[in-house]
Amino acid sequence: MSSTFQLDTSTSRANPTPAPLKRLTIPAIRARKAAGVTAEPIVMLTAYTARQAQLLDAHCDLLLVGDSLGQVIYGLPSSLPVTLDMMIAHGAAVVRGSWHSAVLVDMPFGTYEGSKEQAFASAAQILKETGAAGVKLEGGEAMAETVAFLTRRGIPVMGHVGLTPQAVNVLGGYNARGRSDAEAEKIVTDARALDQAGAFAIVIEGVVEPIAIAATQAVSCPTIGIGASAQCDGQVLVTEDMLGMFERVPRFVRRYEELAETIAGAAQRYAADVRARAFPGDEQTYQPKKG
Repeated sequence: MSSTFQLDTSTSRANPTPAPLKRLTIPAIRARKAAGVTAEPIVMLTAYTARQAQLLDAHCDLLLVGDSLGQVIYGLPSSLPVTLDMMIAHGAAVVRGSWHSAVLVDMPFGTYEGSKEQAFASAAQILKETGAAGVKLEGGEAMAETVAFLTRRGIPVMGHVGLTPQAVNVLGGYNARGRSDAEAEKIVTDARALDQAGAFAIVIEGVVEPIAIAATQAVSCPTIGIGASAQCDGQVLVTEDMLGMFERVPRFVRRYEELAETIAGAAQRYAADVRARAFPGDEQTYQPKKG
């Protein structure tokens, strides 16, 4: 059975689902890639709230509660200040708002790098308190032992190589990775190490396309590209980027809507009606009953 509650959009209240619903499972996602081929690419988007999850769920295979919520939701300068409590709160909301997609939660910086045991404690807390299907963590070969440790203990793990935002201070910025031979070799090696450690999928972010293709071909598990290649086994974007919620458009983003303009326009019309005393009207007020 999947989530036990769905959001009633007429009241904004969570109500029990009328019937058991079946989610996509991690083994089903992993099985999309067989003999090195993924016939049906995997669709993943970020989600941070129950309502957002509702709207995205039917169209996605995976919903990622990304630590990008630090910038997108909280206005932080990076994902580094994001806490485990923040990820759990949003993760639980996304699980409640979805029924079809498998939900993954990013492990925030500082909650898994210290030791395998620390990683297990953090990941177990996330799964217990959110109902999510698995976790995602950044890092390649250096995190392979941790990935194996978690996987053997029943925690599905998605890896993340290439441009790893939590390591921005070491990387020196958000530039594309894999331009040098040494860096390109490391990305492919990192992907192989995570695959062999048991990661069910690997995000490849901000990597020059030939290296993203090489890494995809080098591993048996699916790869999820973001700023990588259409030849990856799936794709992910930050939903707010895809919907045009911010002025800045990263090179790897295709905007499918301009919601910022729509929202600003609606707010402008609302403000004008309020100032003109045109809102609320008779339809939005309660009048005395006649007779």
